[in-house]
Amino acid sequence: MDNKTPQRMQGGRGRRPSRRREDFIKDPFKEKVLDLRRVTRVMAGGKRFKFRVTLVIGDEEGNVGVGIAKGADVQSAIQKAKRDAKKNLYKIPLKGRTIPHEVQAKFSAAKVLIRPAPKGNGLKAGGAARVVLLLAGVKDATAKCLGRTNNKLTNALATMKALKELKQPE
Repeated sequence: MDNKTPQRMQGGRGRRPSRRREDFIKDPFKEKVLDLRRVTRVMAGGKRFKFRVTLVIGDEEGNVGVGIAKGADVQSAIQKAKRDAKKNLYKIPLKGRTIPHEVQAKFSAAKVLIRPAPKGNGLKAGGAARVVLLLAGVKDATAKCLGRTNNKLTNALATMKALKELKQPE
């Protein structure tokens, strides 16, 4: 081909894949998919399926966020949820390896109680609360889901609400 032919025409593949700046930056956050559901919308022509992802990200140093997103496929839903979680990042105050004081919060039907624990006790929590606390960097604490729901999304959001109520240690 001659020099006047555009670069993208060579090779016959069409456009080059788009590369965003975020594709090259090393991400300090760890992520965990908490919940993955297929949701349905009924239309005149039939049912339309999408995937809803609940994702928790954290750097294990006090920053944690929960993101929820829907997408046509699982991978796009995960990317959207990660972007949403980064927008909802929250810095929690840590006192060494644990939280500064006991805290309780309610979100929808979910209630969560989080208590600090002595060093070496470990993280005694289950389900969504455990994932949120792990990615927040809490190593020693006990958490209990007191609500009547076992919905991972509402339990995670209740845990986030409880962590937001923490006060800075003196």
